Amino acid sequence: MAYSGGPMTEAMYYVLLALMRPNHGYQLMQAITEVSNGRLKMGPGTLYGVLARMQKDGLISLAEDDGRRKTYHITKEGEQALRTEYQRLKALIDDSEILEEGEQND
Repeated sequence: MAYSGGPMTEAMYYVLLALMRPNHGYQLMQAITEVSNGRLKMGPGTLYGVLARMQKDGLISLAEDDGRRKTYHITKEGEQALRTEYQRLKALIDDSEILEEGEQND
């Protein structure tokens, strides 16, 4: 199923976020753990499945393939999709202000 611009999976979001700096597979797994503050540890099976799908959707592309490792980078379309998802997530937080009001009354 091609990415249609709707809400992203957590894996997609963090792969794009980590690819703001080009990376290859192992580095990418480490970068995802780092940008998620250790909350998300992505294994190779999940990572390479997401990379293949996102490459097919034009969100990322192959920057370099030296035969041993492939280095990926985010495309303009991928960066726009990431920024759109970021704004959507921020709106969710803003819309949830009522939860913080409830905490102040406790």
